[in-house]
Amino acid sequence: MIHVKNLVKRYGKLVALDHFNLDVKDGEIFGLLGPNGSGKTTAINCILSLLTYDKGEISLFGESMSPTNYKSKRRIGVVPQNVAVFNELTVLENIDYFCSLYVPDKAKRKDLVEEAIAFAGLSDYRKFLPKKLSGGLLRRLNIACGIAHKPDLIFLDEPTVAVDPQSRNNILEGIKALNASGATVVYTSHYMEEVEQLCSRIMIMDKGRAIATGTKEELTALIHTGEKLTVEAADLPFPVLEQIRNLPEVLRADYADGHLKADCKGDGHPVIDVLDLLRQSGVHFGQVYSEPPTLNDVFLEITGKQLRD
Repeated sequence: MIHVKNLVKRYGKLVALDHFNLDVKDGEIFGLLGPNGSGKTTAINCILSLLTYDKGEISLFGESMSPTNYKSKRRIGVVPQNVAVFNELTVLENIDYFCSLYVPDKAKRKDLVEEAIAFAGLSDYRKFLPKKLSGGLLRRLNIACGIAHKPDLIFLDEPTVAVDPQSRNNILEGIKALNASGATVVYTSHYMEEVEQLCSRIMIMDKGRAIATGTKEELTALIHTGEKLTVEAADLPFPVLEQIRNLPEVLRADYADGHLKADCKGDGHPVIDVLDLLRQSGVHFGQVYSEPPTLNDVFLEITGKQLRD
């Protein structure tokens, strides 16, 4: 569906994309992750031919992409991070306008607009102006405007920013429905749990390069961190904590507020070894929790923990 090879984009001396490569398969929900300034938006704008670039190849639907490739552009839907609708138009008028950019036939467009309104759950708000809508409804309107023409390929740039849990759930279910109907989706977000829930494959990019690509399971296998262990213990002497820290399977361990928390390596039997040591040391403990590494752990280990602008 998307093929990008050795894409280079410079802004003066700044290299925004450094031989960036990307392949998105037909029918998948592909997650694109990266810290602020990693090049995600630049990459998408180059793919959509909204930006010129210095070097590389981009093809969509098996055809070379260019600013005048309107055949391919008609098959694409874009939902930007910032809500992009006309404040002077009603919900229905906004959706109809954006759909008209792709579908000139009024009769056909009427049915598509009604489908988009129903899909986004906006039936009761069709005559509302955007200023009368809540944040969640505005996001749903933004999505309806981007998908009303039933595109084969949809770019969703952080569509759930600053919405309530109910609206977020509605949007995520809608994305799944779009994919189930045959649309390929490229999804960017800073909410790792959303990406884990939605995406069949994920790319982490940084400094204009693709750092790692794969399923969630493939990405978590790349890092050294394994299980995260939490043990309830009323008292944990410091010498015992030091012994736990020295276990070969333990990367780091801390004790506070009656809880031992240990980050473990991905190999060995860390839970068994930690609990055996506690028993041998006469430490009484209660409930034990163990959770596998998350996509957030992968993201932080690969891109670092320093703040980004």
